[in-house]
Amino acid sequence: MTQRGYACLASRDDENGLERAMRETPSLVCIDVDGLSVGSGFCDLCRKIRQEKHIPVIALIPREMLDSLTSSSDMDDFVVKPCEATELAARIRRVLGQKASADNKGVVRCGDLVIDLAEYEVSVGNRPITLTFREYQLLEFLASNEGKVFTREALLDKVWGWDYYGGDRTVDVHIRRLRSKIEDGNHSFIETVRNIGYRFRER
Repeated sequence: MTQRGYACLASRDDENGLERAMRETPSLVCIDVDGLSVGSGFCDLCRKIRQEKHIPVIALIPREMLDSLTSSSDMDDFVVKPCEATELAARIRRVLGQKASADNKGVVRCGDLVIDLAEYEVSVGNRPITLTFREYQLLEFLASNEGKVFTREALLDKVWGWDYYGGDRTVDVHIRRLRSKIEDGNHSFIETVRNIGYRFRER
């Protein structure tokens, strides 16, 4: 990737790599899943990186492990190994582009909900909300399109990307998690539109 203009740091040790990611805060982390279980160690590693530093994660996954992927794998994208550098670079550009597109748009406000698009921070009633990177992406997209109804398929395309591997029920899972974090007895933001999908509207 250095030949394609990216500054890279490599680590062969999971714990050391995690420490470096937390200390140096790179723009993106690529994890080679060989030796890690997609269902346990890999998920824990992705979750820690994304929740604590809001850094997107791309996984390099052997083809025989594809059946192990679930909506809880907590990554932003993946590449099947062996992969070409061109494909990996394209996926890196796509994931980083989703982050960079928000840099100069300021703040989205909806009642007590505030989304700082430059800092990737969310608060409700001045209370900081901790979101995974994908939850943040989903919330930002819905809030930036307040009042518009989106099907699950449309949300998968807009937030996860057209090449996402998984079913549309992952949208329901992430919506449920989002609601548990940003909604309470005084705040309701995400509305279920029966037989269609979801829309963002403060009530």
